[in-house]
Amino acid sequence: MTNKRIFLLGFIFSLLNVFLFSSFAQGPSDLRQFTISGTVIDNELEVPLEYATISIVNVEDPKDLTGGVTDAQGEFSIDVKKGTYNIIVEFISYESKTFKNRTIDKDLDLGTIKLGLGSENLDEVVVRAETTQVDVRLDKKIYNIGKDLTTAGGTVSDALNNVPSVTVDIDGGISLRGNENVRILINGKPSAMAGFGDTNILNNLPADAIERVEVITSPSARYDAEGTAGILNIILRQKKTLGFNGSLNLNAGTPANAGITANLNYRTENFNLFTTSGFRYFDAPGGGFFDTRYFENSETEYSRIYEDRDIERLNRNYNTNLGMEYFINDRSSITGSVFYRYGEDEDVTTNSSDYYKRNEGLVLETTRSENQEEEDNSWQVSLNYINNFNDKGHKLTADFQYENDSETQLTNIGERIDSNPTDIDFPLLAERINTTEDQKEYLLQADYVLPFNEDSQFEAGYRGNFENEITDYTLFSENENTGELEFNETFSNKFDYTENVQALYTQYGTKIGNLSFLLGLRLENTNLKGKIDSELTDQQLEEVFGIPIDTDFDNNYLGLFPTVNLIYELAEEENITLGYNRRINRPRGWFINPFPSRSSTNNIFQGNPNLRPAYSNAFDLGYLKRWENITLTTSVYYQHETDAFERIEDNVAGSNVVRRIPVNLSSNDRTGGELGILYNPAKWLRLNGSFNFFRFKTEGSFNGRDYSAENTSWFARFSSKVSLPAKIDWQTNAFYRGASEEVQGNRDGYLSLDLALSKDLFKDKATLSLNVRDLLNSRKRQSYTITDTYERDTEFQWRQGQNFTVSLIYRFNQQKKRQERRNGGNEDFDEGEF
Repeated sequence: MTNKRIFLLGFIFSLLNVFLFSSFAQGPSDLRQFTISGTVIDNELEVPLEYATISIVNVEDPKDLTGGVTDAQGEFSIDVKKGTYNIIVEFISYESKTFKNRTIDKDLDLGTIKLGLGSENLDEVVVRAETTQVDVRLDKKIYNIGKDLTTAGGTVSDALNNVPSVTVDIDGGISLRGNENVRILINGKPSAMAGFGDTNILNNLPADAIERVEVITSPSARYDAEGTAGILNIILRQKKTLGFNGSLNLNAGTPANAGITANLNYRTENFNLFTTSGFRYFDAPGGGFFDTRYFENSETEYSRIYEDRDIERLNRNYNTNLGMEYFINDRSSITGSVFYRYGEDEDVTTNSSDYYKRNEGLVLETTRSENQEEEDNSWQVSLNYINNFNDKGHKLTADFQYENDSETQLTNIGERIDSNPTDIDFPLLAERINTTEDQKEYLLQADYVLPFNEDSQFEAGYRGNFENEITDYTLFSENENTGELEFNETFSNKFDYTENVQALYTQYGTKIGNLSFLLGLRLENTNLKGKIDSELTDQQLEEVFGIPIDTDFDNNYLGLFPTVNLIYELAEEENITLGYNRRINRPRGWFINPFPSRSSTNNIFQGNPNLRPAYSNAFDLGYLKRWENITLTTSVYYQHETDAFERIEDNVAGSNVVRRIPVNLSSNDRTGGELGILYNPAKWLRLNGSFNFFRFKTEGSFNGRDYSAENTSWFARFSSKVSLPAKIDWQTNAFYRGASEEVQGNRDGYLSLDLALSKDLFKDKATLSLNVRDLLNSRKRQSYTITDTYERDTEFQWRQGQNFTVSLIYRFNQQKKRQERRNGGNEDFDEGEF
């Protein structure tokens, strides 16, 4: 009997069972019904297997057959009459498990049933399921990272850029549905591995360390309310297979790029040891230009300044994650892990500036060089305790986490005149900057889950995040008369910033017929404290920076954050989802620190200590439909945000300096829609694509100027993968982001194209990959800005030129497993949208 027939018969018999046997529940004892129940999970990943088939065959009468299928939690419950049965548990591409000659004269709980991938199906799975897969849950979409050839030898940021709904911009900033305020979690918690909120740090972590990415656009109440766009939860690999196993990944490329990563695991019946360690060396040249034309009303000395910027980045970093899970008994365990990252960066930024005057043309050429050396030490200690009171989901988990990040920077800035035909008095002052940043964060968390029955459960929990960041910034400027470097009291400062967030949450989930819902409420208090230690008074600081500055603030924000998530099953392969949640966007430390950047004389970024948190209410309506070879998903969403952050530009009065500063505007309305299609026309070819359209409407003013604007944009992805003879795969990924209108101008669209080839070697124990990212060298941010006093064209490219990488991964004591779960809600879905 084939798997399909077993599944169909099991489903039919489960329906017949309800009607034929329910009437005998109160009958004579020999016709009384008993319940056979259990939970079916993947043996390696320990995730539920939905739609696993349960067949129950009467030993005395094999024609007496009943059964059913598991639900989204992998659970089943089937009623039978008294007798002796063979119980068969099956799932496509997995080895079946049989419980023979079980005498049923009372309820039988089979507990947790673990299924492993079937060896007889392994060859087919190896060929077919080598791309990112997706699993749809009530409050999230889970993308199990497969063999994405274009990210071999790449970073976590590269992998995230191939996840539907997610974009990684030219600067490495991560957006979800076009919204930059996305919360990044590692293994469900804030982490030093995510750089304490600085997503650029993900450029230093290898992509092959990821097991799966959870895209949570409508987070439930158990999650931190931070992130108006939603949450990206990155789950790192942790093998579950008994014995010693792992993989070694080597890669090299150009521009200079080399790395090695080891994933190792050793498991016994009593404990599991795991580690992911790696070293990466890379040179990432970047750059761009600023072309600023000042209007006559600007009262500036120059009419135009053209600044060409070149950046050379030489980065060397090492990271390791070492942990052990100890199984106290069959139902409880404690896991401890230590993460450490060390980085050395040497960046050289060169700004060549041309100065023009009205009616005179080019009058001055200068070159400003910034040499920055940086050392970064981050480490994190985590403890997790879990106690499963039974096999029905009744459990308690507790977490403790401590993180520390120490960063030191030494920056030397010099400037020279290349041409000065009219003898303009232009002072050339050298600078030296010493910066130290120390960040500490504590996390305390407890979660309790109590099922009421098979379809309903209650959850409650507490989370406390306590974070402190101290930035000590010391500037030495050259004395124009003596040529000596002297302490600059105007810009030297020490900024002590604390963010404490404490929350209690509760939620209830249940299923009624075809409708499943999860209702939650989170009470969260945010405490933001900051103290600026400067030689200047508050009034002097306001005069220097042009905004009122409170050098010692302590603000509390208490709020309720409700969530509602619904799924209605129209059919077995068709459903509708609806989500609502309220979120918060807290300003990070660098958004608040008012002391400006100094990489450029003419273009600076300055924080705003007056920023308040922004709040949003978001709605999401989705639809999913699967056919044999096609999967279609759509969704529409709306978000209303108050006190929304917006980075605006202005001209500092009486100078040529252009300043970017974040401010609170009154509101921001976001409306959008997504469409995803996956099409597998043949075993050797799979095609998929996604399209995301969104519209922002911003209203608000700053310093008496109206910054209301409407912005419409879109982005699209397309991916194809072809399986060629001789175990060679060819993959193409294309991404296009459309042009958009901004608050003060517009931004051009851009196209990005990645190609990759791979071949399996040594009886599938190794895979050799060659990929090129940004084949067209077109990932550039090009924009136009206009204000009352100037207009400007800008271009920036974080990594210039094509990036070629050769990668070799070798696996030992493990199969090359990827699961193709056609009936389990998982699809081969590189780029499509669920």
